[in-house]
Amino acid sequence: MKKNRLMSLVLALIMLMSIAACTAPAAQPAEEPAAEAAKKLTIKVTWEGKDEILQISTNEETLGAALLAEGLISGSDSEWGLFVDTVNGHFADSNKGKYWVFTKSGEMVMTGVDSTPIEDGDTFEWYIYE
Repeated sequence: MKKNRLMSLVLALIMLMSIAACTAPAAQPAEEPAAEAAKKLTIKVTWEGKDEILQISTNEETLGAALLAEGLISGSDSEWGLFVDTVNGHFADSNKGKYWVFTKSGEMVMTGVDSTPIEDGDTFEWYIYE
């Protein structure tokens, strides 16, 4: 009798463990690490006679997207694209005739910030035009 009761208890325990194993959540595959940024940019911001050199890494395709993602620029939408009024926390008041201008490796850029393509190693300079 004790033998039957012990055997029933062991079988019940085995069933409970089997049920628990079947209802346990499946192991999730480990997340793949984020892809390393393919493009490294140098951004030089000249503000009140001082240069601020910033290094950023991005997978974005345009300068505007990269700088927006980093929180380095802000502005308002215009018919020509993003009108940048703040760079690296510095506000250029267009009501006072001050505007942000950017160049690429010292050369004027003929596109707006949100349509300027970027490549690894590019250097962009931002300064105030009055």
